[in-house]
Amino acid sequence: MRLAALPDRDLDQRELTSLADQIAGQPGLWSHQVAFPEEGRHYVSLYRDEHVDVWLLCWTSGSDTGWHDHDGSAGAVRVVSGAVTESIPRIGGEPAAVTRPGGTSFTYDPDHIHRLTGAAGQSVSIHVYSPPLVRMGQYSIDDQGVIRRLPLGFAEELRPLTTGPMSLAS
Repeated sequence: MRLAALPDRDLDQRELTSLADQIAGQPGLWSHQVAFPEEGRHYVSLYRDEHVDVWLLCWTSGSDTGWHDHDGSAGAVRVVSGAVTESIPRIGGEPAAVTRPGGTSFTYDPDHIHRLTGAAGQSVSIHVYSPPLVRMGQYSIDDQGVIRRLPLGFAEELRPLTTGPMSLAS
């Protein structure tokens, strides 16, 4: 995939959103990579340079990243079709959840922890990160309520490490 000239620096959240929306609006760049496996998600790296990382993700209902962070990279997501639910853990309560339908975008800071799940049959989303992903953190909670972080490389598959929602009620 080739992109129009990008600044020679990391992008801010406004720029990330604009780039995700721009790429989503050009399906000729990525539609040939769309696939829906029977289980899990399909994900493909579309572009990577020293400042930007772009991914295509294809979701089925219930496909799940598990709780994770992006280890220093800010991100923007454009839901192209279907819907994706973003959940954010909260100490002392159930996670906050927002379902993002096709045609919407959202961003997050580098310190953001969340979980994304497919919410509507087959869904497609474009994810843009800056600086590019190097590592991610995958989270689990044990029977005693202790949260653990497992570092993953940027190309490793995110997956739930626990069953059920992460409840951090005190």
